Amino acid sequence: MLKKLAFTTALTLATFTLQAQAQEPRRGGTIRFTAPYGASFVSNDSHVSNQIQDEIYTYALHSMLYKWDARNGKPELELAKSVQVSPDGKTYTFKLRDDAFFHNGRKMTADDIIWSYTRIMDGAKNYPGARYIARIKGATEVQKGQAKEISGLKKIDDFTLEMTLTDKADPGYFLFQGQTAILPGKEAQQAGFFDKPIGLGPFKFVEHVPGSRMAFERWDKYFKAGKPYADKLVISPMGEAAARDVAFRNKEIDVSILGSTQYVAYKADPNLSKGILEVAEVFTRNMGMNPAFKPFSDKRVRQAINHAIDADLIIKRLVRDKAYRAVSWLPLSSPAFDKDAKPYAFDPEKAKKLLAEAGYPDGFEFEWVATPNESWGVPIVEAVIPMLAKVGVKVKIKPVETSALGGVVVGGDFQAYIWSNTSGPDTLTALKCFHSATPRSSCNYTTFKNAAYDKLLDDASAEADPAKQLELLKKANALLQEEAPVWFFNYNKAVMAYQPWLHGLQPNATELALQRYEDLWVDTTSPAAK
Repeated sequence: MLKKLAFTTALTLATFTLQAQAQEPRRGGTIRFTAPYGASFVSNDSHVSNQIQDEIYTYALHSMLYKWDARNGKPELELAKSVQVSPDGKTYTFKLRDDAFFHNGRKMTADDIIWSYTRIMDGAKNYPGARYIARIKGATEVQKGQAKEISGLKKIDDFTLEMTLTDKADPGYFLFQGQTAILPGKEAQQAGFFDKPIGLGPFKFVEHVPGSRMAFERWDKYFKAGKPYADKLVISPMGEAAARDVAFRNKEIDVSILGSTQYVAYKADPNLSKGILEVAEVFTRNMGMNPAFKPFSDKRVRQAINHAIDADLIIKRLVRDKAYRAVSWLPLSSPAFDKDAKPYAFDPEKAKKLLAEAGYPDGFEFEWVATPNESWGVPIVEAVIPMLAKVGVKVKIKPVETSALGGVVVGGDFQAYIWSNTSGPDTLTALKCFHSATPRSSCNYTTFKNAAYDKLLDDASAEADPAKQLELLKKANALLQEEAPVWFFNYNKAVMAYQPWLHGLQPNATELALQRYEDLWVDTTSPAAK
């Protein structure tokens, strides 16, 4: 298993200098954060949503077994003080924290972790975090209804947990996700729990005003001494880039994820340009194609789509170079990324030839599900439409709200969709999204199935030699490019604007909008300093 990932690229792209380095963190005040990927949150239940939008509040309310260390580009223990690994690299024994208190004052124990992970594997609920918990021995049996308990989880005592994995791996790379949050087992089963949920995070829940804000206040018994620094945290859903721009310029919010238009404008502004954080994220923007729609069941049609679109032109003109051209699924920072691989060439004539060979000489028409997102939504689809039209392929846009996209895709109610999906930080986990054994509810959204690809991943999972495993993963990524289950658009360059009074931000390559709220603080110049 790959113990560390090469996040050098991502980290060196960070263009800011932390102002907090020369200052002592200040206690008090309110942090005014934004959730930029939709007009609302999907649920107060962090296990339910497959949207980054909901992970943004999860990082305040909950804690996971691990947490991502953005500065060092690797996971670190969060709810355990230490861990021992068996000689075969499959069994991990965690000494859990005995100072982690839920927001009702009860201590977390091994039972809460076991209950949370077992809940996530409920096959009837299709929880998105199942893709991560499935790496634990016996979890898949629970998902299939063949067992009630995950055999790979064993409680030694209240604060000692043994975890056995299906293959040699570092669980930190897949158990830091917000969808694997640890909930209080007994309390979470009570009626009305999610109306006012409690967790282990640095801030406790105060209220959720749908479409407006989610408010939190400092949890005084948080296990990290002296943290969090802020007294309050308010997270406001703002899916429209223009709305975030106005609020940021009016100093009503402390951060704003920038779209391509704002990115250009902020860089050109002598004041706003001083507060910009850039990072190459482990996300791949793509158009997923449903093989249940007959044309997309043919590899030649999918390849034709990739050849028919001038992705470089769209990235330059519409995305304003706030992205990197995608070659296959794995992003630039992945150790299995092939630097010599070339993306699909823009070649309309080749696209026409492939369509004719597949039996569509006159093209066909399909429906494309898209959100308003300016970087990977309707504006991109509108730019692609005339390109596809030149090879005979007609497109009808089906607009949906960003918060609804996950449900549409998981339900299979699409012919094609455009989305931004996680493609890291763990290479094997990212590529398993295309393994035939991975259900659509987890992340195999295109229900891709290829025996040769499955074998490469199965061999990689069983391979103990890191170098040999890496070669297998490179081959798998190359095969994905050839099979083209998606249109490979781009890898995201995330950009966050931040106010001069906000300190403690991290260049998080797994998702820039996910920050360690306990480390953030505002100085006395903030309008919400008191």
